[in-house]
Amino acid sequence: MRNLNIITRKAERKYCRIFGKVRYLNNEVDARILNLSITGAAVEIRTPLYAASGSRVQILAEDLGTLNGIIRWSHNGRLGIQFDPNSNARAQVASYFRFFHKDVKPVLTR
Repeated sequence: MRNLNIITRKAERKYCRIFGKVRYLNNEVDARILNLSITGAAVEIRTPLYAASGSRVQILAEDLGTLNGIIRWSHNGRLGIQFDPNSNARAQVASYFRFFHKDVKPVLTR
C-alpha cells in the first residue's frame, strides 16, 4: 500500500486529563489536555483563543510545567499543538508519564 503523502503522527498519544492554561501573546485561557505524546497534545479550551494555525503558544500545567509549541489545527474549541523539537518537552512529558500519569478513558462531553 502507498502512503499517499499523508502526514501521520510520529508518536503514540495517551489519553489524559491535565488541567492548565494555554497562553497566546498576552492572552491566557483555561484548558484541559485531552491526549498527550512526546511530540504534541490535543487541548480543549474553555473560551475562544484567537490564534491561527502556525501561531506559537505555551501550555502551562502543574504536572508538566511550561511546554512551547505551535498550533497545527483548531476545531470546535480544541487545538492540536505540536511541541518545539528543540525544547525540553520530551523530557517533561516522559517525566509526567513516569511519575504522574494514570490511564483514563475518553469522556464524551456536550
